Amino acid sequence: MVVEDMFYFNKDILVIKPQKKSPLLLRMSLLMFSMVCGVFICYVCLKQTSIHARTILLELQQIEMPSRSRFNVIDIPYLHFPNPVSFNRSECARNPVRLFAMLTNQRSGSGWFETLLNSHMNVSSHGEIFSVPERRVNVSTIVKTLDKIYNLDWRNSASKNECSAAIGLKWMLNQGLMEHPKEIVEYFNCRGVSVIFLFRRNLLRRMVSTLANSYDRYAKLLNGTHKSHVHSAEEADTLSKYKPTINSTSLLADLKDMERKAAIALEYFNTTRHMILYYEDLIRNRTKLKEVQEFLGLPVMELTSRQVKIHKGPLSEHIKNWDEVANTLKGTAYESFLEADSSS
Repeated sequence: MVVEDMFYFNKDILVIKPQKKSPLLLRMSLLMFSMVCGVFICYVCLKQTSIHARTILLELQQIEMPSRSRFNVIDIPYLHFPNPVSFNRSECARNPVRLFAMLTNQRSGSGWFETLLNSHMNVSSHGEIFSVPERRVNVSTIVKTLDKIYNLDWRNSASKNECSAAIGLKWMLNQGLMEHPKEIVEYFNCRGVSVIFLFRRNLLRRMVSTLANSYDRYAKLLNGTHKSHVHSAEEADTLSKYKPTINSTSLLADLKDMERKAAIALEYFNTTRHMILYYEDLIRNRTKLKEVQEFLGLPVMELTSRQVKIHKGPLSEHIKNWDEVANTLKGTAYESFLEADSSS
């Protein structure tokens, strides 16, 4: 019996015990294998589904707004599709519009430059909108005015058809711009407004132009009318006959102040998308106009203007107290202003 018990005990060990162990390991192995396969299959299916969904989304976006596909991702913040309330853009609704602002000073060539911009069939630059004090009383009135301009609802002689590609204005630094720089920078960056700085290197020439223009406001040399800009050589010759007297005592301080204000403006708005232009460069190198058009994302065209320069030739012919002014500037950082340049 003992032997038999031992036999059956050994039999259980040899036969029955392995039968309990082997199926368990096999089942565990199969379970682990099934789980790995399941995870892999789910991963592949989810990935394919995600790619398929993304492809469909892109296709729908391209069908809905096909004109956007021509631009790089970097351009997107500066492309707009206005929906004006004053008219219907009709077939041009899908044509993107870029928003811009020309920041400048009086008598820096901005009037001439703006006529060049407006000679482009796709540009509407609306002039000195904020020369009217009521439009720049506070930030709210400024924003309200800008919204109307950039929504294509500002209608004047500069307004083009519904297929305009660039909309902007000319904004003088002394017309509310420097009083609210932080809010205006935030607005520009939020709305994707591109900034064009336009300055004049020869500040003495700008001073002569400013004084002569101020005088003509009251003298009205052109048959009793005042004109800031002229379109004929005869009109230019008439206005250039007036020679202003420059205050030599405050001249250096005045020139430094003009430089300081331009530097502050550049510092305030340096976080915007911007380009810097100088009047003299535009006169000497007309390829600068090509750079401006490319900056605004425009098809490059030949730009023209009917405006005629008023103060031509050396400054000695346009300043009444020339000798006094020349002696004041000689030996200073502004001595080069006395020299005739190709923009004259």
